[in-house]
Amino acid sequence: MDSDVVLRTAVAVAILIAIATAVMSSLRIPAPWAPAVAIARAAVQLAALSLILTGIIASPLWIAVALLVMCVAAALVSAQRSGEPMRDAPLMLLAIGGGAAIACSIVFATGALEFSSRYVLALGAMTVGNAMSIATLTARNVRRQTHDHWSEVEGWLALGATPRRSTLELTRRSIAESLIPSIDQSKTTGLVVLPGAFVGAIFGGLSPLEAGRFQLIVLAAILAAGAVTAAVVALRRGSMHQKPRVLER
Repeated sequence: MDSDVVLRTAVAVAILIAIATAVMSSLRIPAPWAPAVAIARAAVQLAALSLILTGIIASPLWIAVALLVMCVAAALVSAQRSGEPMRDAPLMLLAIGGGAAIACSIVFATGALEFSSRYVLALGAMTVGNAMSIATLTARNVRRQTHDHWSEVEGWLALGATPRRSTLELTRRSIAESLIPSIDQSKTTGLVVLPGAFVGAIFGGLSPLEAGRFQLIVLAAILAAGAVTAAVVALRRGSMHQKPRVLER
């Protein structure tokens, strides 16, 4: 890659992150350096990933290993954000990995996409990444909803309901709220949002029509994986015996 391009990229990224940090600092938002840390990690991880993919893109075994590593990393991140990392890590792995596996299996079983290493990696990575965000939102929404409506939960418990039944309506709301970003992105694709998968497919040589078909499959897979992930997390995390604390961030 040309050194001038690298320099221009570094300058642009630095300015954009400086803006994000300045806005958060001026409003005294907790962890104002979080965007800078996230981008620094992303740069290192993308550099490593680029090197790794060069050697594994044609190997089904290594693609499977890469997806497993992605699922584990996603589960650890979501569990950390949920407030109970030690307890939630296995649950997040089950929810994220299970949701992505179900969605991808349907896509390849129906023949909508060719069952090849590149498509497995691309679709798998996108569904895992989005499922991670949905898992995090769901866990935090369940905690917040239960905290804010604890008197309702106590009322159900006093009537002899199980902890899971006592929070059932709250978990339903949590699932609905957690899926809002993915649903809105799908609704506005092509109107407000120009997705990376669509642009990348065109840059990769596909016709706009074929790129649109690929993006439609990706969006459907993300929604299916997200719904499964949110349901697993909400139903398992919704069974609470005491009032949870609200997480700051």
